[in-house]
Amino acid sequence: MVNQICPNDHTPDAFSDAFKKLKIGNLMRKSNITKSCGISAYEVFHFLLLLAFQGKNLFRFLNSKHKDQAVSKNTYYRFLNETSYNWSKFLLLLAVKVTTTFDTLTRPARVKVLILDDSVIKRNRSKSVELLARIYDHVEHKCQKGFTLLTLGWSDGYSFIPTGFNMLSSANKSNRYNEVSSQIDHRTNGYKLRKESMMHKTDAAVLLIRNALKAGIKADYVLMDTWFTAEPMLADILETGMDAIGMVKQLKQRYTYKDKKYKLPELKKFVSFEGAGNIFGSLVVTTKTEIPVKIVFVRNRNKKSECLYILSTDISLSDAEIVRIYGNRWSIECFFKASKSFLKLGTEFQSHNYGAMVSHTTIVFTRYIILEWIRRNQNDQKTYGELFFLFCEDIQDMDLSSALQSLMALFVEHISSLSADITSLLKSKVNEWMVSQASFIVNGKY
Repeated sequence: MVNQICPNDHTPDAFSDAFKKLKIGNLMRKSNITKSCGISAYEVFHFLLLLAFQGKNLFRFLNSKHKDQAVSKNTYYRFLNETSYNWSKFLLLLAVKVTTTFDTLTRPARVKVLILDDSVIKRNRSKSVELLARIYDHVEHKCQKGFTLLTLGWSDGYSFIPTGFNMLSSANKSNRYNEVSSQIDHRTNGYKLRKESMMHKTDAAVLLIRNALKAGIKADYVLMDTWFTAEPMLADILETGMDAIGMVKQLKQRYTYKDKKYKLPELKKFVSFEGAGNIFGSLVVTTKTEIPVKIVFVRNRNKKSECLYILSTDISLSDAEIVRIYGNRWSIECFFKASKSFLKLGTEFQSHNYGAMVSHTTIVFTRYIILEWIRRNQNDQKTYGELFFLFCEDIQDMDLSSALQSLMALFVEHISSLSADITSLLKSKVNEWMVSQASFIVNGKY
C-alpha cells in the first residue's frame, strides 16, 4: 500500500511477508478489529504500520504525490478511536505467537524472563486530552503532564518482545485534569482500558504479568528496577508461581539475618570486600513477612565507594547467575529508546482521544515486534528449519568407522616403508589385535 522510499528499500515487502507468516489478519479478527464496510481494517492497519518508515506523518502523506494510495484522514482516525477493538488482546496474541516461535530456536534450559518497567509519555502542551494526568518523571525528577506507559516484555537474552502495556493516568482523582468521556459506552473494550488506566501502578503491573502467563507466555523470572522491587510486589509475583529479580534500594525496610534485623548498608559488614571483583558476595536473608531472598552485593562503577544490591527470590541461583540474568533488564530500556526515537512513540498522532493513544501505542509495539521477527529470521540460522539441521550434520565430528579407516590407512602407509621382517611382525600383531576386538568390528560392520 505504501510506496517504497527508494528502489532498494524492501521494507514493505519484508513487512508483508511477516504479516502473512504471523497471520496478522487472523489475530485482528480474534481481537474484534474488523470493519464491515469500505476499506478493510487490515488495510488501514497495514498502512498505519508502515507510515513511520516513509519519513512523513499522516498529514504530510495525505498531501504528497502518493495521496491517491490512501483514503481520507477521517477513516484513519475513526479506526484509531474505535472503542470495540480489543488492542490488548491483539498485542498479547501476537506476542504469544512470536515468543512461542522463538522458544523453539533455543535450548529448553535457556532462561527466559519477563521485564517490567515504565516510561513517561509527555503531553505538556495539552489541555483537553482524555484522562490527562499530572505524573512524576523519575528521570527528570519533576512532575509532567501526560501518561505513564507501564510495559511488560519478554526476553530470551537475544530478542525483546513487548507483551502488554497500560497507558496509566492517575489513581488519584486530584491528579487527573480530565475524566473519561461521557460518550464512551461502558460495555466496550475501550471503556475497560480506561478503567484500568486509573489503577495503581503495582496492581496494573501484576495484572499484566497474570494476563501474560494466562495467555501462554513462558518465562522463569520477572525482572524489575528499584521502584517495583518492594516486599508487597514480591509477594504478588510469588503468588503467580514465578520468581523475581530486581535492584533494591534502601528505604525503611529491614532484613532478618541470623535472628537480627539489619538495614541494607548494615548487611555490608558481613561481606568481605578485600580482593573482590565486581561481585563482592551475597547473603540469604528474610523480609518482614518471612520471604527468603538472596541479596547480591555488586560494585557500583559510577561510585566505587558504594555498592549496588540485587535481590532474588530464587536463593538457589549463584551470585554470578543472578547478575547475569538481571543484565537482561537493559533490553527494555533499549526498547523504549528505539520506540521513541525511531518508531514515533507518543509523537505520531496527537489525538485528544484516550483510545487513539492506546491504538497508536499498539501499532508502535507491533512495528517493533515485526522488526525483531525480521532481525531474528535474518540472523538466527536455526530459522532455516530442516536445512539448518542438514548443515549441522555436515559438521559433525568424525564417526567410528571413518576414524578406524583413516587410522589403518595411515598405519599401512607408514609400515610400507619399513623392512620386510619388521613389516611382517607388525602385520601379525595387528591381526592379533583385530581378532581380539568386538565381533561387529571383526566382521567389518562398523
